[in-house]
Amino acid sequence: MSALLAGKRLLVTGVITDQSIAFSVAKLAQENGATVVLTGFGRMSLVQRIAKRLPVEAPVIELDVTSPQHLAGLADRVREHVDGLDGLVHSIGFAPQSCLGGGFLDAPWEDVATALHVSTYSYKSLAMAALPLMGPGSAVVGLTFDGTVAWPVYDWMGVAKAGLESASRYLAVHLGPKGIRSNLVSAGPLRTMAAKSIPGFEAFENAWTERAPLGWQLTDQEPAARACLALLSDWFPATTGEIVHVDGGYHAVGA
Repeated sequence: MSALLAGKRLLVTGVITDQSIAFSVAKLAQENGATVVLTGFGRMSLVQRIAKRLPVEAPVIELDVTSPQHLAGLADRVREHVDGLDGLVHSIGFAPQSCLGGGFLDAPWEDVATALHVSTYSYKSLAMAALPLMGPGSAVVGLTFDGTVAWPVYDWMGVAKAGLESASRYLAVHLGPKGIRSNLVSAGPLRTMAAKSIPGFEAFENAWTERAPLGWQLTDQEPAARACLALLSDWFPATTGEIVHVDGGYHAVGA
């Protein structure tokens, strides 16, 4: 795999700590020959510190995916570091606390709208902001958590993920004629900062470790990251609109 992404230029979003899937993607991508640019928002000094822990310190661009101004200026900001993009990694999700932990029936629309804007619509808006930098053979890869069923405590974030999965399929349709692929990686539960913000998330952890056919390591982000790298590489030239499950096989097991 040493040359899997040789010469590729990637924009990776969602690096907050070195325990995030996005950090693992950025690290493995560099180790496999890619040049990486990161984005961050709200905790820029933290993201910049984390960027220094990569094999090669990556530049960090501030990006609020709900800001039309930030999105409009993204291509120019990226061009300050690389002359184009071969891959885009969407690792962004957020929902107010009212939308999680059993609050499905009570969450107000304003909070639900925030969850859908940040976690779902941003997939399309980020791709469009980066589109001027991307050409045939490029790939957009996002991260999801199985949106085909209803999960305890996941509530409106589950709805947002279901929307993300649909958005990826539509993006695949509309970007396909340009030679650009759109795929998602559906990872099992991992002890990331995002997971820690969901009340009752340990219920997911217990189920996975007990029932996943291959077993499941709650602190190992690398399997999901490796799947992202494969989808960003040239080894899947005719695959788009797909969801690759990296969950120890849990999705294949009946209740």
